Amino acid sequence: MTEVPSLWPQSDGTPVSCTEKLLVLRQNWEELQGVMQDAFEDAVLMGVDEAEMKKMLTALVGSLTSPLGRSSV
Repeated sequence: MTEVPSLWPQSDGTPVSCTEKLLVLRQNWEELQGVMQDAFEDAVLMGVDEAEMKKMLTALVGSLTSPLGRSSV
């Protein structure tokens, strides 16, 4: 599994440094990684092609919208 990022860059390039924010980001990352791993494993065990499932998960991430109303990419 992917390690939790050590830096969380803000829009100006500086890293998030608030301890509470870093804790929430770490917890969210770990929770999301677990949920995505479970969903991936379930799909593969039910016969979904691994490569196709990864494409679908990537598309899901690409469809996320910013709560600030701006595009991130």
